[in-house]
Amino acid sequence: MKRNKPAPAALPTTVTDIPEIKPGQSVALLQELHILTRDGKLNQDSRRKLKQVYHLYQFIEPLLQDVLKEKGAVSLVDHGAGKSYLGFIIYDLFFKALQGDAKSGSHIYGIETREELVQRSRELAAKFDFPGMAFLPLSVAESTTSTALPERIDIVTALHACNTATDDAIDFALKKHAKHIVLVPCCQAEVASVLKKNKGQSLGKSALTEIWRHPIHTREFGSQITNVLRCLQLEAHGYQVNVTELVGWEHSMKNELIIATYKDLPRRRPAERLKEVLDTVGLLEMGSRFYTEEV
Repeated sequence: MKRNKPAPAALPTTVTDIPEIKPGQSVALLQELHILTRDGKLNQDSRRKLKQVYHLYQFIEPLLQDVLKEKGAVSLVDHGAGKSYLGFIIYDLFFKALQGDAKSGSHIYGIETREELVQRSRELAAKFDFPGMAFLPLSVAESTTSTALPERIDIVTALHACNTATDDAIDFALKKHAKHIVLVPCCQAEVASVLKKNKGQSLGKSALTEIWRHPIHTREFGSQITNVLRCLQLEAHGYQVNVTELVGWEHSMKNELIIATYKDLPRRRPAERLKEVLDTVGLLEMGSRFYTEEV
């Protein structure tokens, strides 16, 4: 005797049925992003990703409102977009409501080197009718001179852009005169390698060199000093900089969140401090990365 298979469980029709998801979001989009499973569930990995993205959105949303109030439209570039979780969720929660009105000039650009991810994101944007989203197969450095992007960008984000890609994102933001910059740096290896190379010359010159004498300390101090230099660089260009954590350390060790807002602040003191720090820790050869003639 043939038995009928039980009907699959009904999918949630709204995100209010899933406590972890913000009201108003598209269930279908979250499933396409593989954040929700086919039966509308969240696994532990998805919860972790969502916590990071939502927490970051809490910082970005006021910046979007600030630009929108000032200009009537807002542009955002997401560097190292990957699968564009951040871009799609920001668009779904904020930009989607702007479609079809006077603020329809608002736009999100996702920058990603992997063409297959760019193509997939383009398909999703078309499927969900997100006309204010564009995806470009470029490196962060290439995007700085690309004619596919406007001359000015309001907000620049880089979530876990690896190693020097974060510095390229800062360079992009400075050249695009971004009002707000939101960075979560990742895998800062370049400074540590220079510290290691110069360690023999530095040891004995100052007791401070004990901070990075041992290899594990070289790596950790290199990561720390990289972000210190980035903050000074931004301050030397007139930005007000705040540093906090993205989420609890139990979720990610790459946890530092740098938020910079252009205030046209005095530049001389942070520029002097930047050069002094480079000199003190033996990194003057890296000055061109962190210190420019524009300062």
